[in-house]
Amino acid sequence: MAVTAQLVKELREMTGAGMMDCKKALVETDGDIDKAVEVLREKGLSKAAKKAGRIAAEGLVQIAFSDDHKKAAVIEVNSETDFVAKNPEFVEFVDNLAAKVIDDEPACMNCFMELPYGEEGTVKDALTNKISKIGENMNIRRFERKATEGVVYTGYIHAGGKIGVIVGIKTDAAAAEIETVGKDVAMQVASMSPKFVKEDEVDQDWLASETEIARQQLLNEGKKPELLDRIIPGKIKAILKEVCLVDQKFVKNGDVTVAQYVAEEAKKLGKDMEVVEMVRYEVGEGIEKKEEDFAAEVAAQQAAAAAKK
Repeated sequence: MAVTAQLVKELREMTGAGMMDCKKALVETDGDIDKAVEVLREKGLSKAAKKAGRIAAEGLVQIAFSDDHKKAAVIEVNSETDFVAKNPEFVEFVDNLAAKVIDDEPACMNCFMELPYGEEGTVKDALTNKISKIGENMNIRRFERKATEGVVYTGYIHAGGKIGVIVGIKTDAAAAEIETVGKDVAMQVASMSPKFVKEDEVDQDWLASETEIARQQLLNEGKKPELLDRIIPGKIKAILKEVCLVDQKFVKNGDVTVAQYVAEEAKKLGKDMEVVEMVRYEVGEGIEKKEEDFAAEVAAQQAAAAAKK
């Protein structure tokens, strides 16, 4: 694959590494940008702590709960512009879809799209109608439903729907009793973006990849190969504390971890609480967004309007 200036620019924006370093990494990986990120990390040249997702589409994330908070749902619906994402009709549509995920328990996206939606027909029909009326392309991208026995769900919406988080707490307490703790933990998830709830849930393929990256970093720093087996476990332990929610430093009090904060609040309440589930959606994460020249777009619209006269 040809290494273009645009590809180099994109890698630099993702990692913060120098232009020439980015070009060399892309040449080394035959233009594979994800592998190039890993190469830069191994060489200690990437300022990114992990692979940067290419945030793209606009839209809205919404969460919903059953009355007893023993069921929860999160959904992402994309639009072309942020203007539409703030449109009251669009917001109401996304709210209704989130509630429908809870009530109708769809097993897949195709199943969800065929669910009835009032007088408009199906969810798919309703989406088509919204596209036609609002005049912008939209897409129901993903959803998730949670309803584990013995778990109470709370959540948090950040920046008007740019990030949505659901947190599941195993407890005998009622939703109102854990509301503050749950929101605090959900805000932690929104801001710190952990990959896993706790260490025993860590994906082994991911762990193997991180271990190899750590090994290459140490070798590039000049560490002797025979010392690596003694050094790497410590580095991995430090990484796990950053990516596992319950082991992260609590953002509201850096003297305790999230697990310690929850335990302290459980003791005050007199009822056990354990964070066991989380879902974090961020609008457009992982979707490549087309770069647009706003001035050129306005000029094109004006030219098109003039041509109709």
